Amino acid sequence: MKDFLQITYKINVPISAEELSTVFKASGIKRPVDDLPRLQRMLDHADLTITAWVDEKLAGVARAITDYSYCCYLSDLAVDKAYQKMGIGNELVRLLQEQIGDEVTLILLASPIAMEYYPRIGFKKIDNGYIIARQR
Repeated sequence: MKDFLQITYKINVPISAEELSTVFKASGIKRPVDDLPRLQRMLDHADLTITAWVDEKLAGVARAITDYSYCCYLSDLAVDKAYQKMGIGNELVRLLQEQIGDEVTLILLASPIAMEYYPRIGFKKIDNGYIIARQR
């Protein structure tokens, strides 16, 4: 009965690399899920981490890097497939925007499988971006 789930959101509550790996795997997002030291560094160096919890289980995460003044990069937005289409991703982004304020531009690189999702929650597609891809 997904309609009666109690979803709790937490801001900057520490999570483990194992928990992050589990939610990444369950969401289908492509990340280095078996490289726990790398995932731990990703957590350690994030400026803002917002999590969604269902019955003490991590169900979603938004991880961002920001200066809180001009720009914020949303590095990860992942929701366990069992809890998708319940508004969790939308709420994670809303809470992130609440934290960074209205002076800050929120940017992200979308996974090809999520290209249709982001416009539905308020993102606009841009064509003026560049990337130097990671080597591994």
